[in-house]
Formats: sequence, structure tokens, C-alpha cells
Amino acid sequence: MNVSSPPRGALLVAGVASGVGKSTVAAGLCRWFSRRGSSVAPFKAQNMSNHSAVTCDGGEIGRAQAMQAAAAGVEPEVAMNPILLKPSSEHISHVVVRGVEVGRTDGPGYGDWAGELKLVVLEALSSLRARFDVVVAEGAGGAAEINLFDRDLVNLPLARAAGIPAVLVVDIDRGGAFAAVHGTIDLLPTPLRSTVAGVIINRFRGDPALLRPGLSRLESLTQAPVLGVLPDLGPTMLLGVEDSLDVTDGIAVGRSRLNPLRVTAIRLPHLANPSDLDPLAVEPDVELVWTTRVADVATADLVVIPGSRATVADLMWLQRTGLTSALERAQGWVVGICAGYQMLGREIVDDLESGVGEVLGLGLLPVTTHFERPKLVRQRRGYAGFHSVTGYEIRFGRPAADGDHWFRLSDAHGDETEG
Repeated sequence: MNVSSPPRGALLVAGVASGVGKSTVAAGLCRWFSRRGSSVAPFKAQNMSNHSAVTCDGGEIGRAQAMQAAAAGVEPEVAMNPILLKPSSEHISHVVVRGVEVGRTDGPGYGDWAGELKLVVLEALSSLRARFDVVVAEGAGGAAEINLFDRDLVNLPLARAAGIPAVLVVDIDRGGAFAAVHGTIDLLPTPLRSTVAGVIINRFRGDPALLRPGLSRLESLTQAPVLGVLPDLGPTMLLGVEDSLDVTDGIAVGRSRLNPLRVTAIRLPHLANPSDLDPLAVEPDVELVWTTRVADVATADLVVIPGSRATVADLMWLQRTGLTSALERAQGWVVGICAGYQMLGREIVDDLESGVGEVLGLGLLPVTTHFERPKLVRQRRGYAGFHSVTGYEIRFGRPAADGDHWFRLSDAHGDETEG
């Protein structure tokens, strides 16, 4: 009897650009390998995103890697995303290394960290490869950012350093896919070009037979085989966006029916963790719209102020745009998540993140928030009413509310909080 052994090894899912579907393809591969009996770990050496998750030991990693770990059927850990950059302004990012925030940096300054962080990346990848049968690594942005090759910790230079093959993902739905693949491979120096094992065409609509002449020509031009063509999965595949730029203003998300419940979410400039609202987007009688328009707030059944990486700056933005007045006049319910909850209160005292000090909130809740260290990064569980709830929190803010509490939460150490 011939019984094949589970697959083993590692590969890198790179892309021709941001937003081509690398995270989804990597998640699919994690699931595929897991179903064939392999123990699988996702990996992203460096992620720039304000959409993060918390590991069981209180480390912070990119939300996409937590999703990929779920696809692989394993518990997420900090080695799966050893470096996380969380932008707080146009030029400054908070640097999270091995799950812990270690400082801030700008673009030029980050280059000074590259040598030390490369060791962190290789150690994390080596650790995962020693403990799992398969490691599915994900790249970032485009694979041919020629101005960054000397400091690239996450794309083809990583594949070369680790001795693993790479696949190149392109989104054909956007148009220009053939030129994007050819141009990307043509820009690669020979040592990096040799890491590209093949190309994956993503988000194709229609008959794949129509592609065959083009695929043959592409293979001839690039000497890289096309490994497969993946269909567009549409709104049925809501795995959470990785970049705030992927949250499109004014576009309804989800499957709306006649007279749906209209949920409006404010697209804050420093939006964090928009995937918190994904459960609403898959409800058949809910229409979820991300917006910056006052008119959308007035017509909503529910308005959500989501999380933010720059709470005070986004609160001031609400005031400048007139959305504050619109929220005060809203006919529907208004809900705040994390930073949004803090904004709904009477006052925010922030000498830490923004340095502004005391700022008046929207005054819709009897809550005052003080920003303090240490940063709280932890999983939580407990009960709201008679319903069990689980989740996590990532915050400097300490809200204090007047009045009765309606839920009780505890962390991994048994410490309890009422709210």
C-alpha cells in the first residue's frame, strides 16, 4: 500500500503590488496543507498595518497572520509576525518587535534598524521551520521595489536568504496583469529572479481558456511557469482587510436585501481593525457602508465609530468635518469600538500618544479616558448579560465610566474588569 507522506517545506507568497490577494492566497495554502496532514505555520517577516491581533501570551501581531493561523488550525504566536509597523501619522510608525512595542521611527530612520531586525526575522522563521512541517510566508507590497532591495526583510531577499522558493501573485481583475508580471520579473536582479518558482493569476472572472494564449506568451517571456488561475470569490470571502486603503469610502459591503438594516461606519483617517465589523457585513439583512459623509450618518440605523491608531487626532478630525454634530443629531444608534468608545465620552486626557492633554469628547457617554503606560495588550473573556464573550484589547486608554456596569471581563491571569 502506497501512502504519501504529508507535504513539508516552506515557500513565500510574493506579489506584483499591494492588494493583489497575497494574504488570501497564503491563507488558502495554509488550509490546503493542513488538510493534507501537515502542521502549518503562517509567517510574515514584517507587516505595516494598524489591523492587529493579540496572541495568548499578550503579544501583538498582524491581523492577517492571526487569520492565517486560524486557517492552518494553529494558535497564533509572535514568531509568525516578528515585526509589525503601526503608522500613527504620515511619517511616523510604532515599531513592534516580537509582539512588544519598542519605539517609533520614520522611513529614513528605519533603515538603521535593518541589520538587527534581519536577525530577528531569520530567527523567527528558523524557529517555525523547526517546529512545523510547512511554513507559508507572505511578502509585502510589490516584489520589485528596486529602491528597497538593500533593506527588504520580507520579499525575495528573504526567500534567497532562507533558501525557499517564491510564487508571484497578480490580480488580473484590475487589468494590466501581464505587464505587471513581466515588469516585476524583468526588474529583479538575477539572484532574486532565480527564487521565483512560478506565477499565480488571481481573481479571474470568466472562462480560463481565454487566457491560455496570453499565459503561454507570458511564460515564454519570463521563463516562469503559471502555476494556476484562481477565480474571483467576490463578497463571500471576507477575511479582513490588511491595509486601511482597502476600506473604500461609500461602497456598500455585504449582501443587502430589500430594506436592509443600514450600518454606517466612520472611515477615520487613522482607522484601526476595520475587521471588527466584518460579522455585520456577512449578515444577509445588513448593508455596511464605510463613509466620511455627514449625509450617511443621518440616514443610518446604526453608526459605528471604530478603532483608531491616533485617537485624539481622529477626534479632532470628526470635529473639523462636521461629523461630530451629525453624530449628536443621529436618529439611529451610535456605537464606539475601542478609540471610538473613548471619543463618545466626556473627555480624553492624553499626554502620551498625542501630547495634547485634555480634549473634550462627544459627550454622549459618562466616560473619561486617561492615556497611561503600560500599553494593554491581552486577550479577554467574560460575560455580557448571560452571553459569554471572548476577544482582545490593544490600548493605552483607561476609560472610567459612571453608573451601573453591564458586563464583566477577565484576562488570562484572572484579573477582572467591569464596564
